[in-house]
Amino acid sequence: MNYVSRITVTALITACAALALGTTTAHAQKWPVRPVRLVIPFTPGGGSDTTARILGQKLSENNAQTFIADNRPGAGGNIAFDFVAKADADGYTLLYSPIGIAINPTLFEKVNYRIEDFVAITYIGEAPLLIVANNALPARNIGDLIKLAKSHRGEVRFASSGMGSSSHLASEVMRMMAGVEMLHVPYKGGPQALQDVIGGQLEFTSLPMSETLAQVRAGRVRALGQTGIKRSPNAPEIPTLDESGLKGYTVMTWYVVFAPAKTPAAVVQRVHEEFDKALKLQDVQDRLRAAGITEIVNGPPEVAAKFVQSEYQRWGKIIRQLNLKAN
Repeated sequence: MNYVSRITVTALITACAALALGTTTAHAQKWPVRPVRLVIPFTPGGGSDTTARILGQKLSENNAQTFIADNRPGAGGNIAFDFVAKADADGYTLLYSPIGIAINPTLFEKVNYRIEDFVAITYIGEAPLLIVANNALPARNIGDLIKLAKSHRGEVRFASSGMGSSSHLASEVMRMMAGVEMLHVPYKGGPQALQDVIGGQLEFTSLPMSETLAQVRAGRVRALGQTGIKRSPNAPEIPTLDESGLKGYTVMTWYVVFAPAKTPAAVVQRVHEEFDKALKLQDVQDRLRAAGITEIVNGPPEVAAKFVQSEYQRWGKIIRQLNLKAN
């Protein structure tokens, strides 16, 4: 190949790359031109579902396109995670995920995706959980629950919204710090777990406030403590586990929006811009806080990615320390 030919080929490659970039940017600017699927890893009515629908409704209003809440529960969120990891990387299939995505690759013996199969778009915020017990349980606080577990070794059962969920890990970390044995009973979602605690089939559960606080206020379950490092303004009367004797305890759930890893950067940025616009609205913030998100972060892609990676490392260490493994 002579010098002129090499210049011609190089020019063609450069032109094609520029054209591809221009096409991607143009598509990103127009996004969304059709309905967007917002995949939720748990059943309707839970914390993930409630907060995702608040944002989905506002995004639909702002864009004249429907943001469809697509609940895909099961396997501690792995069904939803695997679905999104393999979806088209075009910005029309998004994942609204709590912490399970950072936990499950270590917790489960085998998953069909990797944390690298996703790109983080927006770090929405974080929320504490409430530890609630059925009213027949002879425990008025966390101290009572720990004493009960020590005197009835392995007999106290706790429900969760699924393996690897914040609901699961909140109780496991409490168990570890208190030095007690308890039996874990996973469900496909928080509402089902809570219903069986209310009915007396199980002793307690840990779930986001959006799922539990109304039931506490109605007297259907008893709040024993909350999992944040400080009391939530939504329930200032309920003490933290740190206050209750488990010094340094804190387990928060969080919500991050993801897309498949190969989604073009211009599309990722465009999607974040729309979430950013919604999250800055006062009515959206008020509704999210009422649903239990005590800190609205609204972190951009680089902040979200760094946060998820740090959580992946942190929970990996905790899971290995707890010697937990799920099939």
